[in-house]
Amino acid sequence: FPEMALPLWKNLLQTTKERILQQRRLSLYNGVHGYEEEWIKKKLQQFAGGSINLSKEDNGIGILTLNNPKLMNAFTGTMMVELQERITELEDWKDGKGLIVCGAGNTFCSGSDLNAVKEISNSQASINIHITDGMNMCMFMQNTLTRLMRLPLISVALVQGKAFGGGAELTTACDFRLMTPGSEIRFVHKHMGLVPGWGGAARLVRIVGSGAALQLLSGAARVDPEKALRLGFSEQTLSSSDETRALEEAQAWLSQYTEGPVSVIRAVKKVVTAGRELPLEDALRIEKDIFGTVWGGPANLQALVRRPKHK
Repeated sequence: FPEMALPLWKNLLQTTKERILQQRRLSLYNGVHGYEEEWIKKKLQQFAGGSINLSKEDNGIGILTLNNPKLMNAFTGTMMVELQERITELEDWKDGKGLIVCGAGNTFCSGSDLNAVKEISNSQASINIHITDGMNMCMFMQNTLTRLMRLPLISVALVQGKAFGGGAELTTACDFRLMTPGSEIRFVHKHMGLVPGWGGAARLVRIVGSGAALQLLSGAARVDPEKALRLGFSEQTLSSSDETRALEEAQAWLSQYTEGPVSVIRAVKKVVTAGRELPLEDALRIEKDIFGTVWGGPANLQALVRRPKHK
């Protein structure tokens, strides 16, 4: 019987892994919603500048850096496309356990490059066409940031300087936020005659609750490190504003949660993602499936051999 059961068990594990992976990469929108991904990518690539850099460290922590310091790391069109490419890389990174998202030049991100946004708005004579462009950009970034949120990596936004507009929304796509002295997060959308469109409002409500989210959005309120801690929006205020030292502090903070075998850390993130996003019965089924991927695995067997006493 065990000999017969083993191939079936392996097959089940493989099917489960594939299902979880597909769920992560699944687009929220499709052609039915008027969303044409390749078309909007071509459109976005017309607005060049900056880059999204990714380094993957040996300790299993990735560092994703927004690099457009001339514009306080505002997202150009090519940066939006590059962000999607880096997220795909991270989805394929089998040894990854954690991720730090940060900005170059001692600041986080000032949102969208307004020149590109104006160009997208004014590039067509027909108002219907430029509304379609804006909606496609919105859907593209929603998809990308949802995939970031669902990565099987424990992620933290390292907020230095300013995180405004789309930059504030980006912080909500990470599991945690760390802030440096003098930094601020601000949802300035109201002043642009807008609301968040990259999923920032939906995620913010889940992080701080509907009352606080309503205040932050309707008041376009400045969230300094002290207020962020009070709201439960930030985990900690780091001691240094220096770019290098702050990154070292963030790595040390994150490493306390990424210590341990890759398979176990990734499984922990997956069960939490399922619990947050799915109805209870579906979350329970996913949890059972993920439990099956680590039960009897190397880390589990080693722990049984050690027979640790829980204190």
